[in-house]
Amino acid sequence: MTFALAPDVSVTDTEYGTVLLNERTGRYWLLNDTGAMVLRALLDGTSSQGIVASLCQRFPDAGTAQAEQDVENLLHALRVAKVAAS
Repeated sequence: MTFALAPDVSVTDTEYGTVLLNERTGRYWLLNDTGAMVLRALLDGTSSQGIVASLCQRFPDAGTAQAEQDVENLLHALRVAKVAAS
């Protein structure tokens, strides 16, 4: 599955994290460093399982089930917010 942002959504890195701005509605979302890492990986075409593996390597105490849930939660939130095109 290919992941893409909606056409009117821009991404900007700031000192506070990564900001997604829906230029059509003016709504924005702030992602922390981990959320930004997941988003960048999705945009680069990394599979959810590849992202989970990266998260487990970065945060070994979190566990695979937690990493899977976190990635799925972010994907769901991006879709509900209509930030994701897919």
